[in-house]
Amino acid sequence: MTGKNARHNAFLRLVSGNGAPFRSEFRYSLLPSKEMIIGRDPSCQIVLDAMMYRMVSRRHAVVRPLSSSPDNKFSWLICDLNSANGTYLNGHRLQGCQELHAGDRISLGADGPQFVFEHEYVSQATIMTRPATPLPSAGSYQGQSKSDSVSFTQLFPIISTGKDLTRKAYLVPGILTVVFVVLMFATVGQPQANQVIVASYIAFAAYYFVYQLCGKQKPWWVLVSVALGTALILKSPLLDFFIFVFRGILPGNLPSSQDSITFTELLVRMFFGAGLMEELLKALPVLVALILGMTLPSPWRERIGIWEPLDGILLGTASAVGFTLLETLGQYVPVITQNVAQQAGVGTGQLVGLQLLIPRILGSVAGHMAYSGYLGYFIGLAVLKPRLIWQILPIGYVSAAALHALWNATGSINALLLVVVGVLSYAFLMAAILKARALSPTRSQNFATRFLGPK
Repeated sequence: MTGKNARHNAFLRLVSGNGAPFRSEFRYSLLPSKEMIIGRDPSCQIVLDAMMYRMVSRRHAVVRPLSSSPDNKFSWLICDLNSANGTYLNGHRLQGCQELHAGDRISLGADGPQFVFEHEYVSQATIMTRPATPLPSAGSYQGQSKSDSVSFTQLFPIISTGKDLTRKAYLVPGILTVVFVVLMFATVGQPQANQVIVASYIAFAAYYFVYQLCGKQKPWWVLVSVALGTALILKSPLLDFFIFVFRGILPGNLPSSQDSITFTELLVRMFFGAGLMEELLKALPVLVALILGMTLPSPWRERIGIWEPLDGILLGTASAVGFTLLETLGQYVPVITQNVAQQAGVGTGQLVGLQLLIPRILGSVAGHMAYSGYLGYFIGLAVLKPRLIWQILPIGYVSAAALHALWNATGSINALLLVVVGVLSYAFLMAAILKARALSPTRSQNFATRFLGPK
């Protein structure tokens, strides 16, 4: 007899839940050609009631068939799907996947529902002498037990979602969006206040996008402090010193609209007067956080300081948000609003100011946030590899300044070329984020890596 003419009877038997045994046990048959996902999500093959099993994740664990023997005998693996409370096999928390054996007990969470794995290998001779009684599938049991009933949590899903609302449903961004919308309504007729609200919301959305891609948690007050620190530097005498050094001593004097210079000369001036100057200015609060983190005890040093490239990217982009908001709201928008208002009226001036504000803030993902985040990656990399600090930091500083200068220089030449430079800057930032996630010492805790897959 060969394994091809044999049948495998394998199933999971639900024997207890919430620490109490069931009066009637549920059995879920396992198929040699299909994996079975266990969880609270309706798309799972084995669906557990969300009200009864709040410790169970939406997609908690999966049982996968595995054929490894020459005679085609099947075995099954149990794998945890990054569940919040873990999967336990015979009392031991599961790490990755493990092969199941008859009688193994699977617990979803330390005090969650328990399944017993049962497996019977039936040869052809046994099949011929005993009629097969196929076990019902998981779907059929679900249909028998719940087809004619609706649970309370199905009628009121908000009751059973719990922490999933904040962890997976983006509740906090939703709340902030509602708050900003209400503030926008409240400031209708007040152009300056409305511009501040609109700019702040767009900046928040742009930064949140980068934060989600980084996948590492950093206290919000640290990020806000870095952004405010950059804004304060722009309002301090330190800015005048930077201008004196980079635009007075070094060849970074920015040309006026009447000056006629070559592209090469313009690029050089932008490299010193905008790239090197502004990237160093935005890096100052990041470096302060780095030094401050080294002097504080744990856990404050990890929360505030920079210990890996992801920290540098998060703080660098936060600094860029502060720079962009102050530069846009304090310089570009007021100037163009006033100039247009003198020629075409106040209403037109306000409209043009808003038209400038939106791309200035939204474009920071491929602009100031890209340059500063890229430099922040190198600051964090230097922390990981301190012996190579004098090789790493200059490369990051010059690269960020070059991207910055290239954007400023091409802006007056061709719009299509500006698109190419913007995409290039964005690609540099994204590449830095992906590499930072791969280098991260806390990669196993990274929520972007966990949900998007390894990079």
